[in-house]
Order: sequence, then structure tokens, then C-alpha cells
Amino acid sequence: MDTLDGMKTVVAVVETNSFTAASERLGMSKALVSKYVGEVESGLGIRLFNRTTRQLALTDAGKSYYEHSLNLLEQFSAMVDNVTGEQTSPRGTLRVSAPVTFGEMKLSPILPKFLAMYPELNVEVRVTNNSIDMVEEGIDVRLRIGGVADSNMIARHIRTFPLILCASPTYLDNHGIPESPECISQHTCIIDSNFRVGKQWPIILKNGDARTINVKSHIAVNSPKAVQEIAIAGGGIAMIPEFIVEDSIKRGELITILPDCTTLEFGLFAIYPHRKYVSRKVRCFIDFVLKEFST
Repeated sequence: MDTLDGMKTVVAVVETNSFTAASERLGMSKALVSKYVGEVESGLGIRLFNRTTRQLALTDAGKSYYEHSLNLLEQFSAMVDNVTGEQTSPRGTLRVSAPVTFGEMKLSPILPKFLAMYPELNVEVRVTNNSIDMVEEGIDVRLRIGGVADSNMIARHIRTFPLILCASPTYLDNHGIPESPECISQHTCIIDSNFRVGKQWPIILKNGDARTINVKSHIAVNSPKAVQEIAIAGGGIAMIPEFIVEDSIKRGELITILPDCTTLEFGLFAIYPHRKYVSRKVRCFIDFVLKEFST
């Protein structure tokens, strides 16, 4: 067993609190993870973990070993990058998390371009709208719409996505086009339950005046893609991120309402652990998404 492999294995076990989860993160068998941890303990003459059939607890010595291993692994990665500089392509596996709709519609189409630039990298993408523990789940970069309050993480702003109001031509033919924010309260609306505003939609006029409109709705769904499909089917007025509906608007399936007004907007952030050294593969990915999405 290589010393670095031993350190990486112990770090993975500590951060996932599981030999099984560590094996999945490292791409090796659970038996090999257990073997490596045992060899580290044997070589040091100490116990890193107290194991029972139901619990895995880090010893004081294990905590010290973990903290020093993190520091040494960061220094090793920094040394490799400093020595190789820009002469070699980043390599290894980059694990990225993204919201479901954004990951499917915006991130996935540009991944082949990223891999063409860095052919020695492998990318694993996890699309989810649930909260995740980046360290425990081994995620290198999380793309998130909305900020982050965790002081252990760095949030790099990529761009801002506005929401727009829209509806299908059929719905507007049958119910009329709202000519002011107040008129929207007389229409049927589609609620995206991901937004905390619920049935109280904030709308800002061209002159900067703000309105809060109480809307009527008979349907709520926690997927912006589903909101789009309901709107296309004539289900009412939707408040939805522009990047999701821009193609539907170009095809004439949806029509923008009150184009001179604005409503909510959300920032897209690249989030990664707050550590002294950020690996080159992470830096390359963040630079790439900044270039792709900043315009």
C-alpha cells in the first residue's frame, strides 16, 4: 500500500463515516478500504477508529491523523501542480453537483466541450435539488442557484438568472393579456413551490416601484420544468427562470407578459470547500463555467 493511498483512504472513511461509502467514493472494494485502514493502523501502532457492528467512532489519534493527512494531501496536490505547471492537463475524477433542471438543460450540453479541453479528466455529475454534504459525499464543486451560508465553503458568483412572467398564446387568447401587475391577480397562475414567495409575487415596474401581487392558483409543483409544461398546455401564467423558457418563447409556445417589469432573480454560484489549496481540476472547471455562463 502506498502511503498516500493510505491517507486518502482514511480521509474518505472519516468524511463519509462509513467503510462502504468510502469504497464508493474511492472506487475500490470495501474489503480493500478495510485492509488499507488496517495497514495504516498497524504501521503506526495505533487505532484510528473504534469499530462496532453499528458504529464507527474516530479516536483522538485518528482525529489527529486525519487533520495532518488533509494538510499533507493538499500540500502534495499543490506541489504536483506547481511542478507540472501548465504543461500537463488536470487529471483524475471531478465530481460536480447541480440542480436538476439546470444540470439537465444547461450544464450537460457543455460538458463535452469541457472534456475536449481536458481529456485526462473524468466528470461525475450528480443532479439533485436536495441539500448535500459536499465533504461527506466527495463533491468537488457544487453549482447552486442561491447563496450559501456555510462558512466552511467558498461561493463564487457565476451569473444572475432573472425570472419572467409568461403564458401560452391559447391561454392569453382565452383570458386576455394582463396590462398591469394588478391585472395578474385576476388570472390563474402556476406556483413553483421552490420559491418562498408562494402566491405573493413581487413585481418591479420600469420606474423602480415595487408591487406585491396576490395571485390565484389551483396548482403548485416543485419543478420549474413542470411549470413550463403546464404553462405551454394553457394552465395559466407562470413565473419561471428565463433560461428554462427562452427556447419555448422563441418557438412561440410561450409569450412574455409585462416585458417592461421585472420580478425575482437568482444568482448561480460555484461552491467548493474553504481550503488553503484548490485543486487545478476545480479551478479549471470554475474558470470554464464562468466563461460559458457569464454572458
